[in-house]
Amino acid sequence: MSELIDELLADASERMAKSVEATQHDFGSVRTGRANPALLDRVVVDYYGAQTPLKQLATISAPEARLLTVQPFDKSSIKAIEKAINESDIGLNPSNDGNVVRLVLPELTEERRRELVKVVRNIAEEGRIKIRNVRRDVMHDLRELRDEGDVGADDEHRAEAELQKLTDQRIAELDAMLKAKEEEILEV
Repeated sequence: MSELIDELLADASERMAKSVEATQHDFGSVRTGRANPALLDRVVVDYYGAQTPLKQLATISAPEARLLTVQPFDKSSIKAIEKAINESDIGLNPSNDGNVVRLVLPELTEERRRELVKVVRNIAEEGRIKIRNVRRDVMHDLRELRDEGDVGADDEHRAEAELQKLTDQRIAELDAMLKAKEEEILEV
């Protein structure tokens, strides 16, 4: 196969790996039994009209196994932070003393565990879609190369088969991560 095809496949592999990595990071923001500052990674606060990630506005720590504390850099943003946490899908009720927002993590009920499994499945599906989009883009590029006469039809078919193998491999990685995360959530 030609250098062009090798470059396209290497680029596809790298972009798919990044999609898997991003999905794994998103899995970390779905809570299991313990308090973890990563739970608040997806929370975005309306800070003076700008949508700002919570971790840029405050120090987030887990002093105990079932407690998260959020210490805002700007005390006037404490109400906006509380509102953003209430509106997020993490299911925690914040309380504040004027300086620090405290989030107590209750024991997970069976119903809440099922809801979290649905959230994780949605995150995994978004990851699969990202991987398929990379495949679609590269397939388009391969067809353009063939149409321009830079590569032959046989090379294009071999590259497409290679690309499909790569796609299947990355989606299998995602599915394995999803299965592990579901077991972690459902574990009592």
